[in-house]
Amino acid sequence: MLELDRDVVIVGAGPAGLTAARELKKAGLSVAVLEARDRVGGRTWTDTIGGAMLEIGGQWVSPDQSELLALLDEFGLQTYSRYRAGASVYIGGDGKRTLYTGDTFPVNSTTAAEMDKLTALLDSLAAEIGPTEPWAHPKSRELDTISFHHWLRQNSTDEEACNNIGLFIAGGMLTKPAHAFSALQAVLMAASAGSFTHLTDEDFILDKRVVGGMQQVSVLQAAELGGDVVLDSPVRTINWAEAAGGYRVTAVSDRVTVNARFVIMAVPPNLYSRVSFNPPLPRRQLQMHQHQSLGLVIKVHAVYSSPFWREEGLSGTGFGADALVQEVYDNTNYEDPRGTLVGFISDEKADAMFELSAEDRRRAILESIAGFLGDKALEPEVYYESDWGSEEWTRGAYAASYDLGGLHRYGKDQLTPVGPIHWACSDLAAEGYQHVDGAVRMGRKTAARIVAVAERPAVPVEAR
Repeated sequence: MLELDRDVVIVGAGPAGLTAARELKKAGLSVAVLEARDRVGGRTWTDTIGGAMLEIGGQWVSPDQSELLALLDEFGLQTYSRYRAGASVYIGGDGKRTLYTGDTFPVNSTTAAEMDKLTALLDSLAAEIGPTEPWAHPKSRELDTISFHHWLRQNSTDEEACNNIGLFIAGGMLTKPAHAFSALQAVLMAASAGSFTHLTDEDFILDKRVVGGMQQVSVLQAAELGGDVVLDSPVRTINWAEAAGGYRVTAVSDRVTVNARFVIMAVPPNLYSRVSFNPPLPRRQLQMHQHQSLGLVIKVHAVYSSPFWREEGLSGTGFGADALVQEVYDNTNYEDPRGTLVGFISDEKADAMFELSAEDRRRAILESIAGFLGDKALEPEVYYESDWGSEEWTRGAYAASYDLGGLHRYGKDQLTPVGPIHWACSDLAAEGYQHVDGAVRMGRKTAARIVAVAERPAVPVEAR
């Protein structure tokens, strides 16, 4: 087995791990990045399926994602706007299909007023609590011990309003039923994007895509790092001990052993347990990680000979909190004459779909998309389901969140290093939480923290 000596060993070659590695090398530290998969990119993945380029993982860029935008600019990667001209489609709780324009669902005046009220409440809480330390706010326990489902109904008796507001966080972001996470977790999701209003504005949160695919952010960083990135190399054991002037670390993977001074765990929290730590992690960490889990979503790609919905005056955007496919968007690639739709089936609806055969699941999903955009949606040239829940080295989507009561209980310790072990992933970000921007931010912050420690004068063990 190959043995390497480095200053820092990084577990995971997604945007967080590769950004950290790149920043560390700029600061003069040596690195090795160990990746379990046969590719870089983590939860970003661009592939060609049936002759169509599909973004199987994360893909969108929002105007507030300044760290990601700066990185795209640095690498000369261009972006383009999501198609949004024409009417959108809303399917209400009664199953009625309605066309509309603008950013307001075509609901009755009472429901619209209730949605505005809930939005204002969430905007106010997001501004008051912020994304950095939601667990430290005086209202944290109160908001963390009530589910988002029940918080909504505590503040409104309009069921359609509650379901629509819930969609933007439960189905659209955390991909868990609204009864499975707290109101505080919902507020963090909103605060991380700047406001809850941003989450309800698809023209903001789903603003642009990267020409050629988001995975290039990782591919280009890995190309700079060259042989410092080792693929097909899941880390099995991390041994660490105090040594003169710091720590001594040995990371053992399937292909290489790395001796280092620091470790960055740049994978989601649900994968920490795949590594055996010696000595074991502290009780606090072991408990915390059991309260963090990823959601479940099926991202469906349907490619057609042309974007037929545009010819019919439709934007390709559709929402329906009670529909099987709760969201659908025009996802046509840059300068591609074909048309691509992307739809999302979350949490319990995804459970139900995976109980069906592949053929029956395909039929049900396409029928739901056709409910928005018409029968031409039933016959795509290419059909593909992104199922991150079955990915061995991810096991869910889009990111980890705490169960009810977990955020205020454990959040303050989620970034606390354990000896030489540091944590960096979008799941632990403040701004940009669960987005590539958050991963880039975490990679940079963690690298800066390690550089600061590494530059301190060494203190002999006997002097401590």
